[in-house]
Amino acid sequence: MKQLAGLDASFLYLETPQMPMHVGALHLLELPVGYDGDYVEDLREHMRARMPLLPALRRRLVAMPLGLSNPGWVDADPDLDDHIVEIPLPEGSGMAELEAQVGALHPVLLDRSRPLWKFHVFTGVESGPEGQPRVALYTQLHHAAVDGQAAVALAQVILDLSPEPRSIEALAARGRKRGQLGTVGMLRAAVSQQWKQTVKLARSLPNAASILGGMAVKSLGGAAAEASVDKLRTLLAGVAAQTTAVVRGKKAVSSLGPAPRTRFNVSLSDTRSFAGVTLPLAELNRTRKRHQASLNDAVLFVIGGALRRYFAKHGPLPRKSLIAAVPVSTRAAGDTTSNNQATMTFMSLGTHLSNPGERLAHVIEVSKAMKAQMSQLKSLMPTDFPSLGIPWLMQAGAMLYGRAKVAEKLPVVANVVISNVPGPQVPLYLAGAQMLTNYPTSIAVHGLALNVTVQTYNQSLDIGLMACGEALPETAELAAYVEAAFMEFQALPVAEVEAEPAPVVLKRAPAKRAPARKTTTRTAAKKAPAAKAAAPARRRT
Repeated sequence: MKQLAGLDASFLYLETPQMPMHVGALHLLELPVGYDGDYVEDLREHMRARMPLLPALRRRLVAMPLGLSNPGWVDADPDLDDHIVEIPLPEGSGMAELEAQVGALHPVLLDRSRPLWKFHVFTGVESGPEGQPRVALYTQLHHAAVDGQAAVALAQVILDLSPEPRSIEALAARGRKRGQLGTVGMLRAAVSQQWKQTVKLARSLPNAASILGGMAVKSLGGAAAEASVDKLRTLLAGVAAQTTAVVRGKKAVSSLGPAPRTRFNVSLSDTRSFAGVTLPLAELNRTRKRHQASLNDAVLFVIGGALRRYFAKHGPLPRKSLIAAVPVSTRAAGDTTSNNQATMTFMSLGTHLSNPGERLAHVIEVSKAMKAQMSQLKSLMPTDFPSLGIPWLMQAGAMLYGRAKVAEKLPVVANVVISNVPGPQVPLYLAGAQMLTNYPTSIAVHGLALNVTVQTYNQSLDIGLMACGEALPETAELAAYVEAAFMEFQALPVAEVEAEPAPVVLKRAPAKRAPARKTTTRTAAKKAPAAKAAAPARRRT
């Protein structure tokens, strides 16, 4: 048995019927021409062959006695007839019907007595333009088991680079399963784990204080800051001084602060609305490079533009900028562990600015401020911590939070979650079928009724919009606004770089024994090339 880390277990404690905590994706799959088999059975056989390489799908939860501490994972062989199910749709069903199915299935909680995953195969899907048979797949994996990058690592095992599946040698039989610990043994394991977590957390505090104090000195500068470093290290006040703003001349661009209250900042219902949209990655990269923006900057600008359009129609458009909660991975390069290693930061989307050029500049500056801080702070974010008694407290708090509609009463911190997950840039295949789309399906939480998750796949940027069905039933309309905002991004002219003023050349009196030397310095004005003509956005498949 392996006990869950604190961050992983929190996704279990926070889960309610109104706030399911699983993630996944909607995939449109194209079968080989002339295929006449049973794809559901083919997929089950494919997964059965890969299962030895997928420990995250071969384990279930076991609760600690009296729920005093985090539960643990134990080995469990999944029944693939229950975990991979077929859902027949009317013949010729398209994206609208598939999106509706995801909205209906997403609120259904996974069975905690079994491994926490499920695959839904939709048949009856409209054929391709040349009559190619198609099916669709909606996957569910509990967030307690994987985060975004861990899910990508799982996909690398499940998916193939060609229609012909890889030949995977059978792994050596797993060792004999150990019997489940008794009550005394489980309690002993729980206490031992709490002690280890407490010691680890205590050892990390001096290093954290040193980093935060150093950041405060760097931010405040001067002898006065150095004299106050001891207090800053203990009170952690330097963090706010560094992360709240970045200065551009005399104007501060805020990256933290209260967000405006919108229709998204409500308690959730048990309904969901979902839509997917695809943008051409090559065009997006070509455009962002002209503006010296990162891919994440481009995503935030496009989503911010879509939200500005949405609120301009459905109202009211807040006079203050919307704030996005942005997950940031703390995972080391090459780490494929099936767990959660992430933290959260907040970024202004600049939606209060009507000029798209000013809005893009705003997003880029705020992004720079965030990156400068997270490079130092993300190593301080704990993913594990002592949990004795926490299960009771968090589960009760989550239920009370939703029933009492606390989200409507607390100050608003953010308006939307926007997550960017790197993905594969080549076409992939599942049990012989080519994967055409990869629309992420993620988590909406009380107070944040909209989650926007994007993932790169095969030269495309696939975007999944998951929302509370009562707070935002118009996800299809919002998807159209995403396409419009992308076209606005393409058409945006590159801002001209202001010419640096030529330095003043001072004439000096000639020296007594040497002639004066004439010095001339010139600085050429730089002009940015004109923006290329905009290309149309790719419509959803």
